[in-house]
Amino acid sequence: MSRILDLELLNTLVVVSNAGSLSAAAPRLYRSQSAISEQVRKLEQACGVSLLARGKAGVSLTPAGERLVGHAQKLLSLSDAAWRDMQGAQLTGDLRLAITDYFRPHTLPIIIRRIREQFPQLRLHVCVRKSAWIEHEANAGSFDIGVSMTILHTAHPPNDAGSGRIRLRREPLHWVADNSFVLAAATGRLPLVVLPDTCSLQRFALHTLDAHGVAYSVEQIASDIGSLHLALAAGLGIACLNASAIPPTAAPLEGHAGLPALPDVEFSLAPSRAGEPPFVSDVRDLLAAHLG
Repeated sequence: MSRILDLELLNTLVVVSNAGSLSAAAPRLYRSQSAISEQVRKLEQACGVSLLARGKAGVSLTPAGERLVGHAQKLLSLSDAAWRDMQGAQLTGDLRLAITDYFRPHTLPIIIRRIREQFPQLRLHVCVRKSAWIEHEANAGSFDIGVSMTILHTAHPPNDAGSGRIRLRREPLHWVADNSFVLAAATGRLPLVVLPDTCSLQRFALHTLDAHGVAYSVEQIASDIGSLHLALAAGLGIACLNASAIPPTAAPLEGHAGLPALPDVEFSLAPSRAGEPPFVSDVRDLLAAHLG
Protein backbone atom coordinates (compact mmCIF):
# COMPACT_ATOMS: atom_id res chain seq x y z
CA MET A 1 0.00 0.00 0.00
CA SER A 2 1.32 3.44 -0.97
CA ARG A 3 2.29 5.73 1.90
CA ILE A 4 1.89 8.85 -0.28
CA LEU A 5 -1.47 10.60 0.15
CA ASP A 6 -3.05 12.39 -2.80
CA LEU A 7 -3.38 16.14 -2.10
CA GLU A 8 -6.50 16.36 -4.25
CA LEU A 9 -8.19 13.68 -2.15
CA LEU A 10 -7.10 15.43 1.04
CA ASN A 11 -8.52 18.71 -0.25
CA THR A 12 -11.83 16.95 -0.95
CA LEU A 13 -11.98 15.69 2.64
CA VAL A 14 -11.32 19.19 4.02
CA VAL A 15 -14.01 20.75 1.83
CA VAL A 16 -16.56 18.04 2.72
CA SER A 17 -15.75 18.55 6.41
CA ASN A 18 -16.34 22.29 6.14
CA ALA A 19 -19.48 21.93 4.02
CA GLY A 20 -21.09 19.30 6.27
CA SER A 21 -22.36 17.11 3.43
CA LEU A 22 -21.30 15.68 0.08
CA SER A 23 -24.05 17.58 -1.74
CA ALA A 24 -22.97 20.91 -0.22
CA ALA A 25 -19.34 20.22 -1.13
CA ALA A 26 -20.15 19.39 -4.77
CA PRO A 27 -20.45 22.98 -6.11
CA ARG A 28 -17.36 24.06 -4.19
CA LEU A 29 -15.29 21.31 -5.81
CA TYR A 30 -16.99 21.54 -9.22
CA ARG A 31 -17.69 17.81 -9.09
CA SER A 32 -20.76 15.61 -8.85
CA GLN A 33 -21.78 14.16 -5.49
CA SER A 34 -20.98 10.62 -6.72
CA ALA A 35 -17.48 11.72 -7.81
CA ILE A 36 -16.83 13.23 -4.39
CA SER A 37 -18.08 10.07 -2.69
CA GLU A 38 -15.66 8.04 -4.83
CA GLN A 39 -12.76 10.33 -3.87
CA VAL A 40 -13.55 9.91 -0.17
CA ARG A 41 -13.75 6.14 -0.67
CA LYS A 42 -10.30 6.11 -2.32
CA LEU A 43 -8.84 8.14 0.55
CA GLU A 44 -10.38 5.80 3.13
CA GLN A 45 -8.95 2.85 1.22
CA ALA A 46 -5.50 4.47 1.16
CA CYS A 47 -5.63 5.17 4.92
CA GLY A 48 -7.25 1.88 5.86
CA VAL A 49 -9.79 3.56 8.16
CA SER A 50 -13.23 5.14 7.95
CA LEU A 51 -13.00 8.94 7.74
CA LEU A 52 -16.64 10.04 7.52
CA ALA A 53 -19.74 9.01 9.43
CA ARG A 54 -22.82 9.38 7.24
CA GLY A 55 -26.24 10.27 8.62
CA LYS A 56 -29.57 11.80 7.61
CA ALA A 57 -28.34 15.31 8.44
CA GLY A 58 -25.14 14.95 6.39
CA VAL A 59 -21.68 13.71 7.27
CA SER A 60 -19.34 14.16 10.21
CA LEU A 61 -15.70 13.29 10.74
CA THR A 62 -14.74 10.13 12.58
CA PRO A 63 -11.91 10.51 15.14
CA ALA A 64 -9.49 9.33 12.44
CA GLY A 65 -11.03 11.79 10.00
CA GLU A 66 -10.54 14.67 12.43
CA ARG A 67 -6.86 13.78 12.80
CA LEU A 68 -6.38 13.51 9.06
CA VAL A 69 -8.08 16.87 8.39
CA GLY A 70 -5.57 18.47 10.76
CA HIS A 71 -2.69 16.94 8.78
CA ALA A 72 -4.39 17.76 5.46
CA GLN A 73 -4.75 21.46 6.23
CA LYS A 74 -1.02 21.71 6.99
CA LEU A 75 -0.05 19.75 3.86
CA LEU A 76 -2.32 21.84 1.63
CA SER A 77 -0.89 25.04 3.08
CA LEU A 78 2.65 23.82 2.43
CA SER A 79 1.69 22.83 -1.11
CA ASP A 80 0.25 26.28 -1.74
CA ALA A 81 3.37 27.92 -0.31
CA ALA A 82 5.59 25.75 -2.51
CA TRP A 83 3.59 26.68 -5.62
CA ARG A 84 3.79 30.38 -4.81
CA ASP A 85 7.55 30.09 -4.21
CA MET A 86 8.04 28.43 -7.59
CA GLN A 87 6.05 31.24 -9.20
CA GLY A 88 8.18 33.80 -7.39
CA ALA A 89 5.06 35.08 -5.61
CA GLN A 90 5.80 36.31 -2.11
CA LEU A 91 3.09 38.07 -0.17
CA THR A 92 4.65 41.07 1.56
CA GLY A 93 3.26 44.15 3.24
CA ASP A 94 0.94 45.26 6.04
CA LEU A 95 -2.62 44.04 5.88
CA ARG A 96 -5.47 44.94 8.24
CA LEU A 97 -8.10 42.24 8.75
CA ALA A 98 -11.39 43.11 10.49
CA ILE A 99 -13.36 40.05 11.53
CA THR A 100 -16.60 39.47 13.38
CA ASP A 101 -16.23 37.90 16.82
CA TYR A 102 -18.71 35.13 15.91
CA PHE A 103 -16.48 33.63 13.22
CA ARG A 104 -14.93 30.35 14.44
CA PRO A 105 -13.54 31.83 17.68
CA HIS A 106 -11.99 28.49 18.73
CA THR A 107 -10.02 27.82 15.54
CA LEU A 108 -9.38 31.34 14.20
CA PRO A 109 -6.09 31.79 16.14
CA ILE A 110 -4.79 28.54 14.62
CA ILE A 111 -5.73 29.70 11.11
CA ILE A 112 -4.06 33.10 11.59
CA ARG A 113 -0.91 31.45 12.96
CA ARG A 114 -0.71 29.14 9.92
CA ILE A 115 -0.99 32.10 7.57
CA ARG A 116 1.78 33.91 9.46
CA GLU A 117 3.99 30.82 9.27
CA GLN A 118 3.28 30.32 5.58
CA PHE A 119 3.89 33.97 4.67
CA PRO A 120 6.42 35.37 7.18
CA GLN A 121 6.81 38.59 5.17
CA LEU A 122 3.10 39.36 5.42
CA ARG A 123 2.40 41.54 8.46
CA LEU A 124 -1.19 40.69 9.36
CA HIS A 125 -2.99 42.99 11.82
CA VAL A 126 -6.26 41.50 13.11
CA CYS A 127 -9.03 43.39 14.89
CA VAL A 128 -12.31 41.91 16.13
CA ARG A 129 -15.34 44.04 15.32
CA LYS A 130 -19.12 43.86 15.07
CA SER A 131 -20.49 42.88 11.67
CA ALA A 132 -22.49 46.12 11.42
CA TRP A 133 -19.28 48.15 11.77
CA ILE A 134 -17.47 46.01 9.19
CA GLU A 135 -20.33 46.43 6.71
CA HIS A 136 -20.49 50.20 7.32
CA GLU A 137 -16.73 50.74 7.01
CA ALA A 138 -16.13 48.40 4.07
CA ASN A 139 -15.42 51.26 1.65
CA ALA A 140 -14.00 53.76 4.14
CA GLY A 141 -10.44 52.43 4.24
CA SER A 142 -10.62 51.48 7.93
CA PHE A 143 -9.36 48.00 7.05
CA ASP A 144 -8.17 46.08 3.99
CA ILE A 145 -10.23 42.89 4.25
CA GLY A 146 -13.36 42.30 6.33
CA VAL A 147 -15.22 39.15 7.41
CA SER A 148 -18.80 39.78 8.50
CA MET A 149 -21.90 37.75 9.38
CA THR A 150 -25.37 38.07 7.87
CA ILE A 151 -28.53 36.60 9.39
CA LEU A 152 -30.42 34.81 6.61
CA HIS A 153 -34.01 35.84 7.20
CA THR A 154 -36.14 33.49 5.13
CA ALA A 155 -38.55 36.27 4.18
CA HIS A 156 -35.77 38.56 2.98
CA PRO A 157 -32.83 36.54 1.60
CA PRO A 158 -29.69 38.57 0.81
CA ASN A 159 -29.12 39.61 -2.77
CA ASP A 160 -25.36 39.58 -3.31
CA ALA A 161 -25.42 39.11 -7.06
CA GLY A 162 -22.67 41.16 -8.63
CA SER A 163 -21.49 42.53 -5.29
CA GLY A 164 -18.06 40.85 -5.41
CA ARG A 165 -18.65 39.45 -1.93
CA ILE A 166 -17.01 36.04 -1.31
CA ARG A 167 -19.20 33.65 0.67
CA LEU A 168 -17.21 31.59 3.16
CA ARG A 169 -19.59 29.37 5.07
CA ARG A 170 -23.17 28.98 6.25
CA GLU A 171 -24.07 27.85 9.75
CA PRO A 172 -27.25 27.31 11.78
CA LEU A 173 -28.14 29.46 14.76
CA HIS A 174 -29.00 27.71 18.03
CA TRP A 175 -30.32 28.46 21.47
CA VAL A 176 -27.52 27.04 23.63
CA ALA A 177 -26.71 26.46 27.28
CA ASP A 178 -23.97 24.83 29.32
CA ASN A 179 -24.26 21.06 29.64
CA SER A 180 -24.80 21.49 33.39
CA PHE A 181 -27.56 24.10 33.00
CA VAL A 182 -31.01 23.27 34.36
CA LEU A 183 -33.93 25.53 33.47
CA ALA A 184 -36.04 26.23 36.54
CA ALA A 185 -39.68 25.89 35.48
CA ALA A 186 -40.90 27.86 38.48
CA THR A 187 -39.44 31.17 37.29
CA GLY A 188 -41.58 31.37 34.17
CA ARG A 189 -38.93 33.44 32.39
CA LEU A 190 -36.10 32.40 30.13
CA PRO A 191 -32.75 33.53 31.62
CA LEU A 192 -30.52 35.00 28.92
CA VAL A 193 -26.87 35.92 28.58
CA VAL A 194 -26.32 38.37 25.74
CA LEU A 195 -23.90 40.81 24.19
CA PRO A 196 -24.64 44.56 24.23
CA ASP A 197 -27.47 45.84 22.02
CA THR A 198 -24.88 47.09 19.52
CA CYS A 199 -24.72 43.43 18.41
CA SER A 200 -27.20 42.73 15.61
CA LEU A 201 -27.45 39.02 16.47
CA GLN A 202 -28.44 39.80 20.05
CA ARG A 203 -31.05 42.32 18.88
CA PHE A 204 -32.39 39.67 16.49
CA ALA A 205 -32.57 37.04 19.26
CA LEU A 206 -34.54 39.32 21.60
CA HIS A 207 -36.84 40.42 18.76
CA THR A 208 -37.50 36.76 17.91
CA LEU A 209 -38.44 35.95 21.52
CA ASP A 210 -40.69 39.02 21.71
CA ALA A 211 -42.39 38.10 18.42
CA HIS A 212 -43.18 34.63 19.76
CA GLY A 213 -44.36 35.87 23.15
CA VAL A 214 -41.57 34.15 25.09
CA ALA A 215 -40.97 35.76 28.48
CA TYR A 216 -37.31 36.27 29.33
CA SER A 217 -34.97 38.14 31.62
CA VAL A 218 -31.46 39.29 30.73
CA GLU A 219 -29.23 37.86 33.45
CA GLN A 220 -25.86 38.94 32.06
CA ILE A 221 -24.64 41.37 29.41
CA ALA A 222 -21.20 40.16 28.32
CA SER A 223 -18.67 42.47 26.71
CA ASP A 224 -17.47 39.97 24.08
CA ILE A 225 -17.74 36.33 22.98
CA GLY A 226 -15.15 35.20 25.52
CA SER A 227 -17.10 36.77 28.37
CA LEU A 228 -20.34 35.30 27.04
CA HIS A 229 -18.74 31.85 27.06
CA LEU A 230 -17.74 32.36 30.70
CA ALA A 231 -21.31 33.36 31.58
CA LEU A 232 -22.63 30.23 29.89
CA ALA A 233 -20.09 28.06 31.73
CA ALA A 234 -21.22 29.62 35.01
CA GLY A 235 -24.77 28.49 34.26
CA LEU A 236 -26.18 32.02 34.19
CA GLY A 237 -28.54 31.34 31.32
CA ILE A 238 -29.14 30.64 27.65
CA ALA A 239 -27.58 32.36 24.63
CA CYS A 240 -28.15 32.57 20.89
CA LEU A 241 -25.01 31.50 18.98
CA ASN A 242 -23.99 30.22 15.57
CA ALA A 243 -22.68 26.66 15.42
CA SER A 244 -18.94 27.40 15.30
CA ALA A 245 -19.18 29.86 18.22
CA ILE A 246 -20.68 27.32 20.65
CA PRO A 247 -18.13 26.59 23.42
CA PRO A 248 -17.07 22.96 24.05
CA THR A 249 -18.94 22.76 27.37
CA ALA A 250 -22.28 23.91 25.88
CA ALA A 251 -24.79 22.35 23.50
CA PRO A 252 -27.88 23.37 21.52
CA LEU A 253 -31.23 23.12 23.27
CA GLU A 254 -32.80 21.05 20.51
CA GLY A 255 -36.58 20.75 20.54
CA HIS A 256 -36.98 22.71 23.77
CA ALA A 257 -40.63 23.65 24.23
CA GLY A 258 -41.31 27.34 23.72
CA LEU A 259 -38.05 28.24 22.00
CA PRO A 260 -38.66 29.58 18.48
CA ALA A 261 -36.82 28.21 15.47
CA LEU A 262 -33.82 30.18 14.25
CA PRO A 263 -32.47 30.78 10.73
CA ASP A 264 -28.96 30.23 9.40
CA VAL A 265 -26.20 32.82 9.23
CA GLU A 266 -23.68 33.35 6.47
CA PHE A 267 -20.10 34.56 6.75
CA SER A 268 -18.51 36.37 3.83
CA LEU A 269 -15.51 38.42 2.80
CA ALA A 270 -16.20 42.04 1.86
CA PRO A 271 -15.59 42.80 -1.85
CA SER A 272 -12.40 44.40 -3.07
CA ARG A 273 -12.07 48.19 -3.01
CA ALA A 274 -11.13 50.27 -6.01
CA GLY A 275 -7.40 50.96 -6.15
CA GLU A 276 -6.38 48.45 -3.48
CA PRO A 277 -2.81 47.03 -3.76
CA PRO A 278 -2.58 43.82 -5.81
CA PHE A 279 -1.25 41.83 -2.84
CA VAL A 280 -4.49 42.56 -0.93
CA SER A 281 -6.45 40.75 -3.64
CA ASP A 282 -3.99 37.84 -3.38
CA VAL A 283 -4.48 37.66 0.39
CA ARG A 284 -8.26 37.84 -0.01
CA ASP A 285 -8.14 34.74 -2.23
CA LEU A 286 -5.81 33.06 0.28
CA LEU A 287 -8.15 33.83 3.17
CA ALA A 288 -11.13 32.53 1.20
CA ALA A 289 -9.34 29.19 0.92
CA HIS A 290 -8.24 29.10 4.58
CA LEU A 291 -11.41 30.46 6.19
CA GLY A 292 -14.01 28.70 4.05
